[in-house]
Amino acid sequence: MNKVHYNVSGLLNEKMKTQVKNVLNKVEGVSSINVDLVRGTIEVGYNDPADAKEITDGIERVGCKIEG
Repeated sequence: MNKVHYNVSGLLNEKMKTQVKNVLNKVEGVSSINVDLVRGTIEVGYNDPADAKEITDGIERVGCKIEG
């Protein structure tokens, strides 16, 4: 399993957290999602056919900005 860790801005509340999880759960191959509102981080575990670009696109689609 691959893991990616993102520092994000725009992750403001539980509603955003839920939106991120809902979008990423629709990506085939994503197996785990951990969203930390306090730290502003998202960690995603995934296998094929998912890839990091598809995951970042999903995060940005809900209004979060990936830092660095």
